Amino acid sequence: MPSHTRILLGMLIGLALGLMARLSLESDPLLPWLVQNVAAPLGQLFLRSVFMVVVPLVVAALALGVAEMGDVGRVGRVGIKTLGLTLLFSALAVAIGLFAVNVFQPGVGLAEPQRQALLQAVGGGEVQHAVAQAAQAKSWAQTLVEVIPKNPLAEAARAFEGGLIPLMVFALVLGIAMASVKPEQAAPLKSLLESIQAVMLQVIGFAMWLAPFGVAGLMFVVAATLGADTVLMLGRYVLVVLGALAFHQLVVYGLGVRLIGRRDPLAWFRGMRTVMLTAFSTSSSAATLPTALAAATEDLRLPRRVSHFVLTIGATANQNGTALYEGVTVLFLAQMFGIQLDLSQQASVMLLSVLAGIGTAGVPGGSLPMIVIVLGTIGVPGTAIGIILGIDRLLDMCRTVLNVTGDMAIATCVAASEPENETELTENVPSVLTA
Repeated sequence: MPSHTRILLGMLIGLALGLMARLSLESDPLLPWLVQNVAAPLGQLFLRSVFMVVVPLVVAALALGVAEMGDVGRVGRVGIKTLGLTLLFSALAVAIGLFAVNVFQPGVGLAEPQRQALLQAVGGGEVQHAVAQAAQAKSWAQTLVEVIPKNPLAEAARAFEGGLIPLMVFALVLGIAMASVKPEQAAPLKSLLESIQAVMLQVIGFAMWLAPFGVAGLMFVVAATLGADTVLMLGRYVLVVLGALAFHQLVVYGLGVRLIGRRDPLAWFRGMRTVMLTAFSTSSSAATLPTALAAATEDLRLPRRVSHFVLTIGATANQNGTALYEGVTVLFLAQMFGIQLDLSQQASVMLLSVLAGIGTAGVPGGSLPMIVIVLGTIGVPGTAIGIILGIDRLLDMCRTVLNVTGDMAIATCVAASEPENETELTENVPSVLTA
């Protein structure tokens, strides 16, 4: 049975058992015993197996992603345009997600007793400590100074207590430095980081064998604590994510392709059909790359030197859909736990989601460690991610479509802006594709 099917079944079984237990044992002391001693530990075993790879994975993935972007910068104007469009589309994606969550507020509505019970169930005292830390305001000067780590190893040791942002800054600087030295000098370190990333992703693969049982336990905890409110909240959350993804896909990319890429958006999307179907079915930007490379030259008739360069980099460093999803998920969970975020904190979530999109591996489930990172910065326990794990696979399929569409949109825009490619584009592209 495919992994995503097993996880979905685990979610449904846990949800059904949790709702049944709440209806039949609501005032029975057996219910809290089952939550605390059976279901919650089962979920925690799975979550901890994922959390243990967060620190090495974020350093390796983010440093490699930025190093690749640095290589882009060295090839001239194509690299600069690619980098600029990547940051622009990623920022727009997260802004759309945050706007949707603030307008529709899918996580609002829990009564305080339910919220406190959920806090205790998913994290206990650690949650209250994290929330208290998030409530301690710091000056802009202090915040700016503290993002530069004095000791990256010390920040790694306290990664889930506020050290992840300095650690991410260290990874960014490391990636920039790798791109700035001679390739032969950076090659050993790059090879080491690639090995670390591959091994950590394999560990996540091992952890996913526990996922159906962990998700069942986590959903039992949430359903037994919140009852029918669980289904309603998750339904609103899914609709907000899908709506934001659809808006970015059709409106933002459509306008980008029309205004910058000088193509007919409808014809352009028709040429993307095979790529989008492959992305949806595999949930992997990396696995979709061969199909995207073929479609770029054969269906959209993009110059090979531009499309291959941009799409190869984009499979790792341009994860617009993931960045949007992470921003929505973080704010949704913050709303569930009653954490109010002001504009500056939401701006921090936006920035971190963009950076996390760069550092997210283009494989199924690759965004989960990055979401944990962003959650920790606003006082939401990383274990809260268990609330949305059961439906993550469906959303993963949808956001991967946005990721690969974004790669192709950037390749189209960059190709159209290259003067030496104008003749090639005009001669090779069918008239239906030209604006």
